[in-house]
Amino acid sequence: MSTSAFDGFRPPEPPRRPRGPGRRRGRHRAGGGDGSREMPMVPEAQFGSYYGRPVVKPAPWGDEVAAYLFLGGVAGGSALLALGAQLTGRDELRRNARLGSVTALALGGAALVADLGRPERFLHMLRTFKPTSPMSMGTWILSGFGAGMGTAVAAEADRMTGARLPLGPLRPVLRAVEAPAGVGAAVLAGPLAAYTAALLSDTATPTWNAAREDLAFVFVSSAALASGGLAMVTTSVPEAGPARRLAVLGVAGELVASKLMERRMDPVAAEPLHEGRAGTMLAWSERLAVAGGLGTLLGGRRRAVAAVSGLALLASSALTRFGVLEAGLRSAEDPRYTIEPQKARLAARRAAGIVDDAITTAG
Repeated sequence: MSTSAFDGFRPPEPPRRPRGPGRRRGRHRAGGGDGSREMPMVPEAQFGSYYGRPVVKPAPWGDEVAAYLFLGGVAGGSALLALGAQLTGRDELRRNARLGSVTALALGGAALVADLGRPERFLHMLRTFKPTSPMSMGTWILSGFGAGMGTAVAAEADRMTGARLPLGPLRPVLRAVEAPAGVGAAVLAGPLAAYTAALLSDTATPTWNAAREDLAFVFVSSAALASGGLAMVTTSVPEAGPARRLAVLGVAGELVASKLMERRMDPVAAEPLHEGRAGTMLAWSERLAVAGGLGTLLGGRRRAVAAVSGLALLASSALTRFGVLEAGLRSAEDPRYTIEPQKARLAARRAAGIVDDAITTAG
């Protein structure tokens, strides 16, 4: 009998029992004559891509972008807090919130320019106005916010130096536009904190795209707790009451929004939020948010406790941005996070009776 190269992989056959008298002739199935002894020659399917490349190209973003996401949220939340202080006559809180906002904005702008490589690239983005592009709209939001907050802080600086800045006849003009500039910056505070979520989720990156419905709520809540925490660190306890309330609301909002986001995401796409470096950062972010919120509620009227709680909230917000960015980048590297959710969506459409469109008939 001729053999092939594959016969060496065949499992050994069980011993045959001799056919005795009276035994029924025919096919003997006890020994596996039904083909159960055959070794499968096709391996289990593995998720892969051409030449080992990811199905989705990971975004070329690093820690500079994560820092910008965090600092932009701090700047926006602080501007909103400064407006509240401006309307209620809390001069110390207004001054510190404005200074914190413009400092975060400057550091965030530096991080953004470092990621872009050359400063003029940011200016080139101002040549177009495209409402459907989060990048284009974010550039205009950031520019308008910077102009308003910069004007308000210039007035604060002149006041802090005893009107010694060389402004000349511009001083009355600056004082006149200070309040409207603060209002304008506060109007753009929410979009500044939220557009970065659209910047991430408006991509094909699996984890970010799966979180597109709720990521903005997470980022805005994170910005609220961070800006409240910063004001608790820099402002005396009697004036920091609004900051404490904003921080507590931000903690509650982020915890609820994060849980709701993960529940509404595809389970496979949500896995990177709990694994590796991203999972560690987001777990610590939640712990610090809870600790900072409890410290604010129970001991926020004590200066030392307020400062420590504020630092915990700032660290929590930073870890949220770094963790979400890291999770998205990891999800783009593994083809499984792209293919399995696609297959699940296809099966759901077919189960719902949608069988005649380009998606369900493609396979």
